[in-house]
Amino acid sequence: MSIDQTSQPVKPLRIAVLVSGSGSNLQVLIDAMQAGALPIEIVGVISNRDDAYAVTRAKDSGIEVAVLSHVESGKRMGIKTFEKHATAQLEAWQPDLVVLAGFMRVLSADFIDNAPAPMINLHPSLLPAYKGLDTHTRVLCSGEREHGCSIHVVTAELDAGQVLSQGVLLIRHTDTPDSLQKRVQVLEHQLLPWTILQIAIGGVSLTPSEQASSILPALPLRLLIDA
Repeated sequence: MSIDQTSQPVKPLRIAVLVSGSGSNLQVLIDAMQAGALPIEIVGVISNRDDAYAVTRAKDSGIEVAVLSHVESGKRMGIKTFEKHATAQLEAWQPDLVVLAGFMRVLSADFIDNAPAPMINLHPSLLPAYKGLDTHTRVLCSGEREHGCSIHVVTAELDAGQVLSQGVLLIRHTDTPDSLQKRVQVLEHQLLPWTILQIAIGGVSLTPSEQASSILPALPLRLLIDA
């Protein structure tokens, strides 16, 4: 899928990314940024795990990293302490958008409401269905015909913010939770940069009332992808 939808100069979005794991979606954004295919500047990455491979990906690309490990010297860092340091770091970076890409800590309402920029999250289901964890197993057990991933605005209620976009695939009779996870990840790698591009060029508004009162299509935007 090509994400180059505009030839007009677009001011790069300053993006901060929160991660916990391997960072494959972070790498997609890094690659698109470096190739000039996406009008973004990744100003920093925050990880709540010091062993997350996403940290290596960011450092290898010369991106500033803040590791706020949820376990420090055998002691668990409380969420309030994490949020205090994360807030200070985000305020220093001054991003236009905060992206949660495989970030596995639940954030408080105070942190979300006082963040210096809107926050979006990538979730592996077609929200509002299958909020939370183990989505691939739950979808198969329920006999669903479709599955996919969603990008939504982060709110205090888990996986409940305005859904901006969704990537949809048809479930195969041979799918297992592992194969479905891999197929959905292919969607994620296409949906995340495409959605960020739409935000950058004004095709998607992070304020639902603005989207509803304009000529823009209703949310969520749905892409059927053969993955």
